[in-house]
Amino acid sequence: MHHVSNRWLGRMAALGLAAMAMVSTRALADDGLPSTGLGQSWPNATDVSASPHWHVYVFERSGIRYVQINDLGGKVRAAFAVSSGHFLALPLGSDASRLATPQEPQSAPSGTQGEIVYQDPSVKVLVAPQSNGTARVFTANGDCKDPIECSSRAN
Repeated sequence: MHHVSNRWLGRMAALGLAAMAMVSTRALADDGLPSTGLGQSWPNATDVSASPHWHVYVFERSGIRYVQINDLGGKVRAAFAVSSGHFLALPLGSDASRLATPQEPQSAPSGTQGEIVYQDPSVKVLVAPQSNGTARVFTANGDCKDPIECSSRAN
């Protein structure tokens, strides 16, 4: 009888540990974005860039998403925060003054093509390299077809 009780307790403990592991894994999956590292050349975060020419890192803290764009050498070019469709350009990176958002539009570059470097259901980011070595960064809501159009103003 004592032997059966020990086996039963062992099975219950194993089931409890398995349940805790599944809950912990689910919590990590729900909160998988890092909350630190913004502004670093090589943050401890996954590069989510859709382009082989840029690095893009996404962070989240207190429901606010932060997106950072780095060049291939690790130089921080621009970063912004977004929450519920509201964008805020951050004073980070060598191209911070050339980052356009729907709330802070900039003039569209003349004749310069860009590429989408990041996209998720709520955010789309396009980087347009300039002939002088700088880059223009245009951010828009995820449903926008053309981030330059959605975050620029007429001259």
